[in-house]
Amino acid sequence: MQSSPLDDPAKAAYAWARYRRLMRGMFAFTVLVVIIALGALYAEFGLVSVHLFIATALGIGFAMLLMSALMGLVFLSNGTGHDAAVDNNLDSLDP
Repeated sequence: MQSSPLDDPAKAAYAWARYRRLMRGMFAFTVLVVIIALGALYAEFGLVSVHLFIATALGIGFAMLLMSALMGLVFLSNGTGHDAAVDNNLDSLDP
């Protein structure tokens, strides 16, 4: 079994710092998108139930942050070479 580049503390620290930087950027972008969406809702429908605005903000925010977190982990895994360290040999399972 090959060792993962993430086993090296220096490479792991760099990779996780890059991931945190990506997540901070995506959080700022998510806040911007939520503000634009709430502004568009207000412009289109006026002042309706506050629950519509809360549900919209939470739905868009949660979906975007979840997608960015999962895609960030994919980039982290692929970018560090962690994917290449996986032993995907299934020959030992053949009867």
